[in-house]
Amino acid sequence: MTQPNLNIDATVEFLVGLLNTPSPTGYHIEAIDYVRRAFEALQIPGLSIHLTGKGALMAIWSGERDDQPRGVTAHVDTLGLMVKDIKSNGRLKTTQLGNFMWTAVEFEGVTIRTHDNRRYRGTVLPTNPSTHVNDKLRTMIRDADNMEVRIDARTTNAFETRALGIEVGDFVFLDPRVEVTDTGFIRSRHLDDKICVASIYGAMRALRDAGLRPLQETHILIANYEEVGHGGASGWTKPLAELLAVDMAAMGDGQTSDEFSCTICVKDSSGPYHFEMNNKLRALAKAHNIPVKIDIYPFYGSDGSAYWRAGGDAIVGLIGPGVEASHAYERSHKDGLRDTVHLIARYLLGE
Repeated sequence: MTQPNLNIDATVEFLVGLLNTPSPTGYHIEAIDYVRRAFEALQIPGLSIHLTGKGALMAIWSGERDDQPRGVTAHVDTLGLMVKDIKSNGRLKTTQLGNFMWTAVEFEGVTIRTHDNRRYRGTVLPTNPSTHVNDKLRTMIRDADNMEVRIDARTTNAFETRALGIEVGDFVFLDPRVEVTDTGFIRSRHLDDKICVASIYGAMRALRDAGLRPLQETHILIANYEEVGHGGASGWTKPLAELLAVDMAAMGDGQTSDEFSCTICVKDSSGPYHFEMNNKLRALAKAHNIPVKIDIYPFYGSDGSAYWRAGGDAIVGLIGPGVEASHAYERSHKDGLRDTVHLIARYLLGE
């Protein structure tokens, strides 16, 4: 049988472009368009693409058969901020999009996007941020009331900030700071879950380059609301027999996952994934010499969980490459990306 042709360099190139495209939850238009154009550029026979009502991307790939349609999903939405209030000093109080530690974004560069697409640079700071003036800075609680965005424009009051076009509800994009090292590491914010969108892209490309197509009709959902819990809950055009969710593997003390491997998650905060699907993924990995980790994530949910909660009746599994320092400045490795691409490709081809 012809083998899938893995092109990890092209997959990393796609990933870097996606990481540099802002997409905090609620603002998906640029990233979804980036993925749509990349999928269309593959020129895969039998692939149709449309947007769902919620703005997610759905690609339907005709297979050798269509009696047991499958789904594959990853999410393009990320963490970010939104303007909650314009303070009397002209700076911005923000609310989080997603859930993260304020210390994880302290002193990070940002871009403020107004509703009419004016853009300003800025920085996330604690209030009174100079250590030469504020001797309580080291111990000050970091929360929404004590953090603000300093705008790189001349403003000292709320009136001047509003004159810039900035208003409550504007999105604030965190700088991703993407770096691919010569040792194979990929450092960036928002690898959760853009590295998994890239993994799906890489698997699609691998099958296309080898002249292959999936065994079953496959519905590929690039979701845009996972970080707030309902990305995979809708958008499916027909009932599925199976769903493979692709999301980052959670690393840390007590975990088996690492940056160099693909992980099969058998349980997270929502409960166990489907026993038969887990075993199917294990068998595929073993048959094709794909090294995998088996892990449980203690504080985690996926779009597979969202699909089930919304009434989905397919068997569901969850895989993904290990990502360290999740919801902060994250890191993974090309090896974990490669093995995830490979396992997705084998899943698409397998019984």
